[in-house]
Amino acid sequence: MLWIRWLVLLLCWGASSGEQQAEEEDEARTQLDFGFVPSAIYDTHAYYEPGSISILFHMVHAFLYVVQPNPFPKDLIVRVIQQNMGGIKMEEWRKWIHYEAGFLLCTSIGIVFVVLTPIIATCFCMCRCCDNCGGEMHQRQRKNADCHRGFFTASLIATTIFIILGVFVAYAANHNISSQIRNTRRLINTNMRDLKTFANNTPAQIEYLTAQYTTAKNKVMSDLDNIGPLLGGRIHIHLEKEVVPALDGALRMAGAKIENAIKAMRETKEALENVSSSLEILQEGIGKLQASLSEERASLSNTLSDPACTNGAVSPTCNTIRSTLPQLGINADYSKLPNVGHALANINTVLRIDLSNIVQRGYASFNDTPKLVKEQTRNIVTVKGMLDKIGAEINGFSKMFPVEASLANFTNFLNERHRSIEAFYPQIDQMDFYRWIACVAVLCTIVLILAFNILGLLCGSCGYDKQATPTTRGCLSNTGGNLLMAGVGFSFIFSWALMAIVTTLFAVSGNTEKLICEPLANRQIFKIIDTPFLVHPEKKNFLPGMLFQNPNIDLTLGSVYRECYENNGLYHALQLETMFNINSFLNRTVYNKDLAKLFESVKVDLKDITLLEQAGRDNLMNFANSGIGQIDYAAFLSEVNKGVTLVDLLSFCADLEDQADQLPRGALENALKGHASSIRTIHREQVVPLEQAMSTLSQSIKLLQKTSDDLPVKVTNILSAIDAAEFLIVHNASFVVKQETKNFMQSLEGYFKQYTGWVKSSLTSEVAQCKPISNMVDSMEIVGCSFIVDSVNTFWFGLGGCCILLIPSIIFSIKLAKYYRRMDTEDVFEE
Repeated sequence: MLWIRWLVLLLCWGASSGEQQAEEEDEARTQLDFGFVPSAIYDTHAYYEPGSISILFHMVHAFLYVVQPNPFPKDLIVRVIQQNMGGIKMEEWRKWIHYEAGFLLCTSIGIVFVVLTPIIATCFCMCRCCDNCGGEMHQRQRKNADCHRGFFTASLIATTIFIILGVFVAYAANHNISSQIRNTRRLINTNMRDLKTFANNTPAQIEYLTAQYTTAKNKVMSDLDNIGPLLGGRIHIHLEKEVVPALDGALRMAGAKIENAIKAMRETKEALENVSSSLEILQEGIGKLQASLSEERASLSNTLSDPACTNGAVSPTCNTIRSTLPQLGINADYSKLPNVGHALANINTVLRIDLSNIVQRGYASFNDTPKLVKEQTRNIVTVKGMLDKIGAEINGFSKMFPVEASLANFTNFLNERHRSIEAFYPQIDQMDFYRWIACVAVLCTIVLILAFNILGLLCGSCGYDKQATPTTRGCLSNTGGNLLMAGVGFSFIFSWALMAIVTTLFAVSGNTEKLICEPLANRQIFKIIDTPFLVHPEKKNFLPGMLFQNPNIDLTLGSVYRECYENNGLYHALQLETMFNINSFLNRTVYNKDLAKLFESVKVDLKDITLLEQAGRDNLMNFANSGIGQIDYAAFLSEVNKGVTLVDLLSFCADLEDQADQLPRGALENALKGHASSIRTIHREQVVPLEQAMSTLSQSIKLLQKTSDDLPVKVTNILSAIDAAEFLIVHNASFVVKQETKNFMQSLEGYFKQYTGWVKSSLTSEVAQCKPISNMVDSMEIVGCSFIVDSVNTFWFGLGGCCILLIPSIIFSIKLAKYYRRMDTEDVFEE
C-alpha cells in the first residue's frame, strides 16, 4: 500500500500544478462583454494650415529668431511672478534686459527713426530754402552725368519695387486677418457644439456604466443556477484525471478499451472452446487416420509381394517403393495433451456476472457529482436578492450626485454664452472693417509715395532730352522732377508716423509671439503655470487649489491638457479619484462581506462515491485465476507445429505414380496407381480436416498464451489503481472540493472584478472624453497666434521694410530730380 500513497501524492501534485492553467483557461473562457460606452463625436479639428502665406510667416519667425535667439526664460518669469513684481533684484533685471536685448535694440532704432526723421526733414527744408542741400536751381555740367542719372534711376526703381513688395506683404497680412476672423466663427461654433455634446453624452455614459452591472449580475446568477454542472463538473473533471484511468483499466484486457473488455472475456471463452473441440477432433481423427494408413500400408505391401516384382527389371522399383512404406504413419500424438475443461468452466462462471454493468454503476456514481453538488448547494441561490440590492445601491449612488442637473445647467450656460458671442459678431465685423480701413489707409500713404516715385520716373524718363540744357528742359521732364520731390516731401511727412506704428506693433506683437505663442506651441507656458508654489508659498499647485480647494493634489494644467488631447476621460484627467475613488466604492459594494460569507458557506461531500463494487473486484480476480495460465502451452505448440503425417501424402502419391509409370504396363502398374488414388482420398477426407483443426488449435493456443502471460499482473494493477483512486476521493475529496469551490467562487468574484476594472478603464478613456477642453486651448492658440499675431507680425514686417526703404528712396529721388527739373542757371563755357 505504500506505493499507492505515493501515487496519491503524485496525483495531488499534478492536480495542484494544473490549477493555475485551469484558472487561466476559465478566465479566458468567461470574459464578460460589456459592450461599448456610447461615444461622443466631436466636430472641432483644432489644426490650422495657413497655406501660401505660411512662407511670410516663416520669414517673420526667422527674423524674430534673429532678433531674439535666447531660450524661453521660464525660471526668470517664475521668479518674477513669485516676487510679485515688487522686489525684483538687479541681477534679474539684467537677465531680463539681456533676454530682451534684441527687441530693445530694434525698438531703440525705431524710436530714433521716429524722433530724427521730423528733425532731419525740418532741417532739410530750411536748408533747401536757403538754396543749399540741392535747393539752388543750378546744375553743374559733368562728363559722367548720364552715368549718374542711370545709376540713380536704376536704384530708385529697385527701391520702389522692394517697397511695392513690402506693401503687398503688409496688405496680404491685413487681408488674412479679416479672412481668418470669419473662420473664427466656425471654430467657436464647433467648440460650443462639442461642449454641448460633452454635456449631453456624459449622463448617458454614466447611466450605461451603472446599467452594465446587470451583465455581471446575470452572469453570476447564471453560474449559480447551474452550480451543479459547473462546480460539480469542475470537481468531476479534476477527479476524472485520476479516476477514469482506473475505471478504464478494469475494462482493458490486453489493451482493449471499455467497450472491448467483455469481448476479451468472450474471446477467451471462444478460444478455450476451440481448443477443447479441436483437441477432441484431433484425438478422434488421428485414430481413424492411423487405422486407414495402416490398412493402406498393408495393402500396398501385399501388392508389392506380387511375383511380377521379382522380375529383374521391375525388382529395383518395387524395392524402392517398399522402402517408403514406413513413411505412411502418424507424426503428432494429441492423446497426451491436457484437457482445458476446468479453465473453460471457470470462464463460463466469470461471464455469468455482468462486469460492464458493475463498472457503469461506478461511472454513474462518479458522474453524479454535479447532481450531488446541486443538491448540497440549494441555499446559495438566495444570493439573487442580495445582488439586486447591490445593483440598487449602485444606481442609487449614481443618482446622489447631481451630474445630470449640473450638466444641464452647464448646457444652458453654454447656450447663453454662445448667444452672447453671436451678438458680438456684428460689432466684431464692424471693428474689423475699421481696422482693415485703417491698415489700408496706412498702406495708401506708402502707395501715394510710390505713385509719386513711379510717375516721376515715367515723366522724367520720357521727357528727358539729352540735347536740352538744364535751363531748357521740357515741361514733362520738369514735372517728373517735381513729382519725385513731392514723393520726398510725403516720405518725410509720413515715414516717422509709419515707423511709430511699426515700432509699437513690433514691440507688442513680437514679444507676444516670443513670450506667449511660442511657449504655448511647445507647452512651455504650462510648465510656468504648473510650477509648485507659484501663486502662494503655501499652495503647491494652482489648478487643484482653484478647482478643489486642495492645492496638494498632484494635478497640473499640462497633465490635464495631455490627457484631454489624447481624448481620455475627465475623471482621469482631473484625477477625480483623489476626491472620490469609485473603485473603492465598487469593491466595497459589489463584493461585500455578506456575499463573501454566503459563498464561503458552500459544503460538498463526495465520500459516498464507490468506483467498483466488490462483485466487480471478485469478477476480475476470478477472471485472472480462471486457470488459463496453468495450461501447458509448450506441449500444445510442440504438437501443433508437427505435421499430421510423417510425409506429405500428396508428394508420396506423386512419387508412387512416377514409380508405377516406370513399370511395364500391366496389373502391377494399375494396382500401384490405385493405391496412390486411395492415399489421395485419405488425404482429402481425413488429413485436410485434421490440418484445419490443428490451425484452429494453434490460433486459439497462441491467443490464450498471449492473454495469460500478464493477466494476473494487469488485474492486480487495475485493482490497485482503483484502490488509489478511491483512496484519493475518500481522503482528498474535501481538499479537491474546497479548492474547486474556492476557484468557482473566485470566478464569480472575477465577474465583479471584471466589471469594476471595466468601469475604471471606461472612466479613464471613454466616459466624459475631454477632447473639447484641449480643442479650446488649441483653438485659442490658433485664433490668437496663428490668425492674429502671425498676421500682425507680418503686417509690421512688410510695413517696416517699406519705412526702411523710404530712406534710400528719398536720397535717390533727390539726386535724380536734379537731372529732370528745369534749372534757373547753368554752366557756360566760352570758346
